[in-house]
Formats: sequence, C-alpha cells, structure tokens
Amino acid sequence: MKLKNIKSKLLIFFVVVFLGFAGISFTQDYFEISKNLDIFNAVYRELNVAYVDETKPGQLMKTGIDAMLNSLDPYTVYYPENDIEDYKLLVTGEYGGIGASVYDIDGKIIISDPAEGFAAYKAGLRAGDQIVGVNNTNVEGKRSDQISGLLKGQAGTPIKLKVKKAGQSTVTELNLIREDIKSKSVTYFGMLDDKKTGIIKLSVFTDNCGQEVKKAFLTLKEQGCNKLILDLRSNPGGLMHEAVNIVNLFVDKGQEVVYTKGRTADWDKMYLAVNNPVDLQIPLAVLVDQNSASASEIVSGAIQDFDRGVIIGQRTYGKGLVQVTKDVVYNSKVKITVAKYYIPSGRCVQALDYTHKDDEGRVEKVPDSLVTAFKTKGGRIVYDGAGVTPDIKTPVVNDINILLSLNNKYHIFNFATEYVLKHKEIAAVKDFKLAEEEYQEFINYLKDKDYTYKTKSEVEIMELQKNAEAEDMSFLKPELKALSDKINANKKDDLIKHKAAIKTYLEEEIISRYYFQTGRIEFNIRSDKEIKKAVDVLSDEATLKNILTQIDKPTKPFNSKKRF
Repeated sequence: MKLKNIKSKLLIFFVVVFLGFAGISFTQDYFEISKNLDIFNAVYRELNVAYVDETKPGQLMKTGIDAMLNSLDPYTVYYPENDIEDYKLLVTGEYGGIGASVYDIDGKIIISDPAEGFAAYKAGLRAGDQIVGVNNTNVEGKRSDQISGLLKGQAGTPIKLKVKKAGQSTVTELNLIREDIKSKSVTYFGMLDDKKTGIIKLSVFTDNCGQEVKKAFLTLKEQGCNKLILDLRSNPGGLMHEAVNIVNLFVDKGQEVVYTKGRTADWDKMYLAVNNPVDLQIPLAVLVDQNSASASEIVSGAIQDFDRGVIIGQRTYGKGLVQVTKDVVYNSKVKITVAKYYIPSGRCVQALDYTHKDDEGRVEKVPDSLVTAFKTKGGRIVYDGAGVTPDIKTPVVNDINILLSLNNKYHIFNFATEYVLKHKEIAAVKDFKLAEEEYQEFINYLKDKDYTYKTKSEVEIMELQKNAEAEDMSFLKPELKALSDKINANKKDDLIKHKAAIKTYLEEEIISRYYFQTGRIEFNIRSDKEIKKAVDVLSDEATLKNILTQIDKPTKPFNSKKRF
C-alpha cells in the first residue's frame, strides 16, 4: 500500500511539472511521458526496496529532480517545501529569520553581517559574535549552510540562541522572535560630492523595487540632483515587470520596453511602459559589469536602445531567458524557463545556447558568425548574443592573489573584529583612514597566521615538474625549483607591494562594523573609478551627446525584423 501511494504521488507530481502549462499538447506526448514515468517509478521503487544501504526517499527524489532540471539550464529549479524561504527571498527579498548572515570560521559559526533594525541587531548581536547553539542544538563544527536553515523560519516563531560575544568566553542565552526580513532592493542612494549628481544603487529586482527607485529618484531631485547614476553592477536580476517599471521612469508612456517569445504562443508577450515618466531629460548613466544579468540587462539594454543614457562598465552577463514559477504538490514549487526576452531594438542578450551542448554536456556560447547587428532608436549599432556591451568600456580589475587569500581565510574579517574591541568609535566614513602603525599591527597579526597561496605561475611550474618526472626529464628539476624559489621570494613582499589595496579592504571591513552596509557603500563610492567616470561624462554635455548620437558602420549583418 505504501508503494502504491508513492507511485500515485510521483505520477501526480511529474504530470503537474511536465504538463502544467497551457498550450502543451497532452495527447501528442502522453504515451512517451507515461512510459518514462513508469520506468522512473519502477527504478525508484526498486532502489527503496532493495538497495544495500537504507535510502532517504525524499533526498533521493530531489537528487533525481535536480539532475533532470540541470540537464536543461541553470535557471530551471525545484524548490521543496523546506527551501521555500530561500525561494521567497529570491523573488520578494523577504524571508523569515533573525536578520543576520553567518560564516563558518575554523569550526565556529560567526555572525558576519547583522542587518540594522532586525531581531539579531536588536538583541545586540554584531559581526564577530559566535553562535554555539540554536534551539538546544550544538552548532559548533557545522557549516554555515547547515545553520542557515535552523535560523530561518516563519515570522513570529521563537528561536533560542547560545552565543559568545566577540572577545568573551562565557556563553549567553538569547530568546529572539523571527521576523519578516526585507532585504532592500535600493541598498543606497544619495548625492555625490559635486552636489549635482545623484546615485542609486539597485542590488536586485524584487517586488516593488520600481517604486523604491522612483521614491529615491524623487528624493534626490528635491536635493538638487540634475544628473543621475543608476548602479546595476553585480545585480543578478529578478522580476521582469520591475525592470519595465524602472525603464518607464525615463521613457515615454506607451514605449515597448521588452517582449518575450516562447515555445508556445502564450509566452509571446509585449511589455509597455504604462505610467507617466518621472524625467525624460535628466542626463543618465547606468553602471554594469559581468555580473549584471537578466532584469539588469533589460534596463541597461533598453536605456541604450532608446539612446536615453550612457552605459558604462564591462559587458554584462548575457542572460536573456525568462522564468515563471509553478506551484506543485506538497507546498513545493518549480521555476521553469519558458521564453527568451528581446529588448527594444529587437536583440536578445542571451550569451549561452543551452539547446546545443557538446558530448560532455558543456554549453556553447553563441558563435560570432551568428551575432547580428541591430540599431538603436537613433541609429547607433548594437549587437545581440553576448550581453549588453557598454558605450564606455572600463577594464576588469584583476584579482590580487594575496588579497584573495587574506579574505578567503578571514584574516581581514577577524582583524576587524579585534580592532572594534580596541576602538569604541571611529571617524566619520568620509574621514576614516587606517594609520600606518595600524597597518603594521595587521602585519604583526599575520605573523602566526596561514595566508599562503599559489600563483598561476606556481601552479604551472608544479604541473611542469609533474610532467618532467613522468617523462623522465629530471634534469629540468633544478631549473624549475630555482624558478619556484624566485617566485616565493617575491611573494614575501606582497604585504608591502599591495598595501594600498589591502588597506582599502581593511578600512571597508572596519567601517562596516560601525556604520554597517550604508557605511560600506559610502566608503566604496569614495574611490570608485567608474562612478568618477560617470560623473565626468554626465558633466560634459558635448561628450555625452557625441556618445548617444555616434553612428558606426556595422561589422555584422542586420536582423531583418527591426523593432524601431
């Protein structure tokens, strides 16, 4: 009887997942689907009955579902009931919890970033404090991803924490009530030093973020803003209709912002600007990078296609796919890719072709031969197939090996914790700088710490040494060792050679302990070269006009279906 129930539930689940959309022909695919469901059910049944070790049916099923969806694209995802809080955070920016993220450092669960105003913050928890127990469960030695589920839960439910405050060895018990934690979409807005240029940093496209951006923009205009920077760097996207709402702030009502085209006609939809704009004239710059994706590319691409603003940064991620979420059985959900989206010029920014994978399952990029030229409203040439290419390209900042190691091994984080224990307060964000003797304290702090790392050259030398031994070329050993020794000698000076960059990261982390996320962002604005570039361009009317009206000859063929 138990197996029959499992079988019926599986059939219901998979029929809902595969046939849940309108427009898919049931009769055409029924036999193939029914046959494969029977096969899957038979294998699943035999595994649960006969496998040598005890199986976990739920975990086994999720593994199977995940593998099935992973064969399609990374955006088609199954959310079981116990992961719904993660789904809720993704879509709405809300989740039930205490309002603090955690690290696992040397077997300890350490609070990394308490959100101002929420349960953890109100209970006095700060970055660097250790959680040793959650609801009578000892969490020492556990990973941060294992703890996340314990901390999250329905708003209004109680949670008991055992904690050690930074610098203390005694354990304190705290009784908190989980809250609806709302992550801000607009993580920062304000006026820059020139008192004319405003900046809005949008971190994700969640429910109502269009209104958040509008409210921030109107506030800036009241403060004298006559030039605007919209920062979409590292914004992974989110809700498409919110991207349309944000573009609508700067373009006329009735303009087509994006349209979608799917496997069935139900997903062939046009999305228009339906509201009156806030400002059609203000000089506008949009900042993007390689991690600006999806809805970020709709906004930056549409602004570019309308010649409404200048795009600055690096080429964007290239995600031109649309997902919808379906409710399935037992309070679970499945997010499914249903269409591609196209911005006003008619181009799609999708960079990877998930329908064509090589024999090893690797996804191929859209080949240059298939990249097509399109025209913006004013006749500028733009291209599809590889994200949004900025009007002004800025270089990618290369990672510094020693800085990566110091961050990954939490030495910067831990030093900041010790710094806070010694300094009750610091100067304002705009004035704070780490003194030379304080940087020397950091160097002394590292003397008994491990922050070793391998450079790319060292990895290649190690590979050469391995190959030399395998190919009986041991005579190369002395030369390779000498080369490796030179690299190691050079690395000893990295704390001095890269002092400026390391100090900047130290200052940022320390500032975040006193002024939290707002302070962190304000500090970064001080030295942000792309923001400075945007201010310079927006302040030069001739340069801005030249960028937005320059007509180049296309290097690729035009698409015959022009949108303008």
